[in-house]
Amino acid sequence: MKQIQSNLHRSAWGDWWEGTRRVDIWWTLAWFDIVLRYRRSALGPLWLTLSMGAMIGGMGPLYSSLFGTELSKFFPHLALGIIFWTLFSVTVTDSNEAFNNASNYLKQGYFPISLFVWRTIARSLMQFAHHIIIYVPVAIWAGVSLGWQSLLIIPAFALFIINAHCVGIALGILCTRFRDIAQIVTSVMQMLMFLTPVFWLPESLPDRAKYMLWNPFAQLLDLLRTPLMGGIAHEHSWFGMLGWTAANIVVAAFLFRRYRRRVTFWL
Repeated sequence: MKQIQSNLHRSAWGDWWEGTRRVDIWWTLAWFDIVLRYRRSALGPLWLTLSMGAMIGGMGPLYSSLFGTELSKFFPHLALGIIFWTLFSVTVTDSNEAFNNASNYLKQGYFPISLFVWRTIARSLMQFAHHIIIYVPVAIWAGVSLGWQSLLIIPAFALFIINAHCVGIALGILCTRFRDIAQIVTSVMQMLMFLTPVFWLPESLPDRAKYMLWNPFAQLLDLLRTPLMGGIAHEHSWFGMLGWTAANIVVAAFLFRRYRRRVTFWL
C-alpha cells in the first residue's frame, strides 16, 4: 500500500520517467500486440508490407506519367512518402486509444501512463521496420546514392520520436476524456494526407500555395525522406519542426502534469 501511495504522489517528471525507463515492459507489450493481431497468419505483418508494395508499384508509373516526372526520380519520393505517412498515421490514430486499450492494466494496479504511450510508438516502429524494406529495391532500381547526408536521418528520427511521444500523451489524455476527439483526429489525418507531399512533388506547387509546406507533417516528411534520397532537407523544415517540437512539449507537459492522475477515473 505504501508503494502505491508513493507512486501516486510522485512528481510529474518522476512519474514520466518511471514509465519511460521500463523498456522491457512497453517493448514486450508492443511485441505481443503484433503477435496477437496476426496470430494464425502465415506471413503476419508482412501482408501489410506486400499490399503496400503492390500499391507503390502500381501508383508509381501512373502518378509519374500524370505529373510528367521522370519515374526514377518520382518512384523513391512516392515510396518513402507512403511508408513514412503510414508511420505518422498509425502512430497518431493509435495514440487516440493508447489509454483506452490499456484500461485492464490501469484499472487493476498502478502503471505510469507514459508506459502505454511508448507501447504505441514501439508497435508503430515494429510495423515501420517491415515497411521500410520496400524502399531497398526501389532505391537500387532508381540508382539512389547515399552519402554523409543520410546521417541526417538520425536527428530527424529523434524529432519524430519526441513529437510522437508528446502527441501520444496529449491525444491519449484528451481522447480518454472526450471520446469524440478520436473521430475528429482520424478525419483530419485523412485530409492532411492530401495536403502533405506524399503523392505529389513540393516543387510542383505554385508560389501562392507554398504555405502548405509549413504543415508540420510536410516538414517532418521532408526531414525524414530527403536524406534517404541522397539530399539535404530545407532549412525551413528544420526550424519549423524545432518550433513545433517545443510547442508539443509544452502542451504535453501541461496535460500530463495536470491530468495524468485522472485518466484511470475517465476509463
